[in-house]
Amino acid sequence: MITVEKSDPLSSESHRLIEALSAELAAITGDNGKTNFTVEAMNNDKALWALAKNAYGDAIGCGAIRPLTQNIAEIKRMFSDRSEPGVGSALLTFLETSAKQMGYRELKLETRHINHRAVSFYEKNGYVRIDNYGPYIGREEAVCFSKILF
Repeated sequence: MITVEKSDPLSSESHRLIEALSAELAAITGDNGKTNFTVEAMNNDKALWALAKNAYGDAIGCGAIRPLTQNIAEIKRMFSDRSEPGVGSALLTFLETSAKQMGYRELKLETRHINHRAVSFYEKNGYVRIDNYGPYIGREEAVCFSKILF
C-alpha cells in the first residue's frame, strides 16, 4: 500500500530522495536537475511538497508543484525509488488532485528527451508535448509537457 501526503521538503527523508533523484538524473542526462529547483521555492502558499510512503512508513518517492502563474503550476522533482510498483502514479494523482483543489487549471513540466522512462510515463498519464517554456526555451535536450486539469 502506497500513501502520499503533504510533507516537509527540509526533512531528512525528503533530502535523501532529492539527492537520489539528482544522482539518477546526472547518470541519465549528465545534469542533476538542481539548477531549476530549490527547496525554498516550496515556501509559497500555492506550492506543495509530497512524499510517497510504503506500508512501513518508509519514504519511497517525492514530488512537488509550484506556481508558474495564478492558474498554472509546474511539477518538479518527481521521483520514485521503484521499490514498489505504482509510486509514480500515486504521486502524480496526488499532485494533480492537490493542484485542482488549490485552484490550478493546468500543470506543466519539463524532462529530458533522453529520459525515456519519464517521457513515456507522462505521455501515458495524459500529458501532451508543448513548446518549451521559461528556462527551457531554446534547450534542445529538454521536452515540456502540459495537462489541463478537469
